[in-house]
Amino acid sequence: MAKKIVFAGGPATGKTTLIHRLESMGYSCLHEISRQITIDARQAGIEQLFISNPILFSEKLLKGRINQYTEATLNKTPIVFIDRGLPEVVAYLDRIGTPYPNHFIEACETFRYDYVFIFPPWEEIYTADNERYEDFKEALRIYPYLKGAYEKFGYKNSILPKDTVENRISFILDTIA
Repeated sequence: MAKKIVFAGGPATGKTTLIHRLESMGYSCLHEISRQITIDARQAGIEQLFISNPILFSEKLLKGRINQYTEATLNKTPIVFIDRGLPEVVAYLDRIGTPYPNHFIEACETFRYDYVFIFPPWEEIYTADNERYEDFKEALRIYPYLKGAYEKFGYKNSILPKDTVENRISFILDTIA
């Protein structure tokens, strides 16, 4: 069974860059799925589904992340890197003060990751894009909720240093070795 390694953190902290680099190095990686949910909603005429209906968005995200967890579990490689995990779904809802059904908590307690790396906000690499509604100030506000959500579910978080891609990858691989 593959070790499931989560890259957690707010927008534009370098998660996707590391996922792409690790993938080019031959590692199994699962990409962030919230972008596709946002794109699908836009095609249905909803500009920002998380803003207009945070529970519907989060239900779709929860289901997608459970599917990713299952895919990682069935993966035959020793390690699978995952761009964001289940506790981040509740972190975003907690941040905006939206109550959610108990099955969100149950999913976070049931589907457990082997390692979590928290990517802190990093203004120098922050960029906006079409799917991202959060500005850098919001990235700073969501950070303690993301970190806290993983702690709430019993994870020992490793805070990823702000460094080069190569040094970040070395830090991750040394930590999980």
